[in-house]
Amino acid sequence: MRLILFDIDGTLIDSGEAGTRSLNKAFEELFSIKNAFHDISMAGKTDTQIMKEGLEKHGVSIDSNLNGLVNTYLSHLKREIHNNKKHIKPGIYELLAELISLKNVGLGLLTGNLEHGARIKLEPFNLNKYFPSGAFGSDDEDRNRLLPMAKMRFEELCRYKIDFSNCIVIGDTPLDVYCSKPYNAMCIGVATGPYPIDVLRQAGADYVFEDLSDHSHLLQILFDIPFD
Repeated sequence: MRLILFDIDGTLIDSGEAGTRSLNKAFEELFSIKNAFHDISMAGKTDTQIMKEGLEKHGVSIDSNLNGLVNTYLSHLKREIHNNKKHIKPGIYELLAELISLKNVGLGLLTGNLEHGARIKLEPFNLNKYFPSGAFGSDDEDRNRLLPMAKMRFEELCRYKIDFSNCIVIGDTPLDVYCSKPYNAMCIGVATGPYPIDVLRQAGADYVFEDLSDHSHLLQILFDIPFD
């Protein structure tokens, strides 16, 4: 069985900066600090990691304020995701429809988003139905620990042992690439986010695409290896 795990922001969708706006609005609501995350790099990081960096930067206690920030962020995200700039990335609907029709293929998420936040972002695009499970930034703030969690959950769902060599991570940042490497999983980089092809290649992606609209080439890469 192949387990194909997708990142969300920059890979499946562009939220129209809904996440960044929601973080800033939550921080302003709770701590009266505007544009709190303006110089904090977010690409590929988990939401928990980003929130902790914001709290630490502004001298706000993490232990007593993280849960409140999470809840306020999610409240704003439910509204901010409904914006005119959000869009799905090229080829995603067609690719997912093709993958879900195949036998011995599991589709899931491996994302830095909190699980509830991930579902909020995917809902306007009607994408949640493709992803029954996965691993999220609410599971662990260290993205490098998420792949084993996603694998374990799918093994429980399908009652079938999945080898790491049959896991494929698809993402748009070097951190997506790095999280696959400790487990010798395949990583496919896609340059639909902030990083160009050469950066993803240098990070160690096994294959890199401009976008995910070239279905025939992608499927050949995914399935030209015998199933274990």
